[in-house]
Amino acid sequence: MNRKRVLVVGLGNMGMSHALAYTRIPGYEVVGVCTRHIDQKTLPDPLARAARYAQYEEALAALKPDVVSINTMPDTHADYAITAMEAGAHVFVEKPMALTVASAEQVVDTATRTRRKLVIGYILRQHPSWIRFIEIARQLGTPLVFRMNLNQQSNGDTWEWHKRLMESFPPIVDCGVHYVDVMCQMTPAQPVRVHALGARLTNEVPIYNYGMLQVAFDDGSVGWYEAGWGPMMSETAFFVKDVIGPKGSVSIVMAESAGGVKSDDINAHTKTNQILWHHTDMSKPDERIDMTDEPDHDALCEREQRYLLRAIDEDLDLTEHMNDGVKSLKIVIAADESVRTGQVVTL
Repeated sequence: MNRKRVLVVGLGNMGMSHALAYTRIPGYEVVGVCTRHIDQKTLPDPLARAARYAQYEEALAALKPDVVSINTMPDTHADYAITAMEAGAHVFVEKPMALTVASAEQVVDTATRTRRKLVIGYILRQHPSWIRFIEIARQLGTPLVFRMNLNQQSNGDTWEWHKRLMESFPPIVDCGVHYVDVMCQMTPAQPVRVHALGARLTNEVPIYNYGMLQVAFDDGSVGWYEAGWGPMMSETAFFVKDVIGPKGSVSIVMAESAGGVKSDDINAHTKTNQILWHHTDMSKPDERIDMTDEPDHDALCEREQRYLLRAIDEDLDLTEHMNDGVKSLKIVIAADESVRTGQVVTL
């Protein structure tokens, strides 16, 4: 088998999960890893043979990889992705793929021009429970009402990680792209305007660490999303995933106290337990679809990388995937603009 040689850039929470995912897939070989202070990093056994680099450009030039996996801070995503594709590599890039819509469009344009595959880290797109959630929502008629949030009561190392992320983006942007992307998959309508509010609840960060956005679509659908990070956040109703339409509603139901699940548990961000489907006409009783046997976070990272491998091997057309990445980023960037200006932003 002709294995794809992979350079993994960034070895934080997501980077390490993706790096180990490649080692479990026969079509890949991790030939190099790159992160700041690599000399201080202890690698697990599956990555022990990978070359180590502290500088991205040096690693890219030395290894000439087939695939570059970008899991660094958001302010490097666009430049690293473009550089990798210009060097001939296919790219996996964690969300959000750029700091601005213009930069995101440049990343997509580069992928199209160089004919390289670009997969964006929308992990929920590979999750069977969320795929089912979206399928049901599409059956609820038009317009739709989306109600979603993900608040995290983060402490210790998780809070330090969140503070680093907020050097680039507030939570409604960094996490918001996931759930806005879900909304956009549920309706073919186009987003037309965004309004958002934010609050800075701590002096430990220079920006607001809590925000909520509202987005309107041209078919009358409306969406709401909120996200907050920090030790002050409430554990009450931290995980709401709910869609309402003329024909009923569908919700992801997660027992927040079951098994001691906490809002800063990364597995809780994708966990469902059950999907609850309600029918307006009462033609069927409320359906509870059991989803307890679902992939965990690391298994989902593996599914993302298997999707990238299939895209390369089967020459899948990723145009829609890439354009959806730009669309969801455009909405959350508009939300950030709305918070900062106090104005409704027209898309």
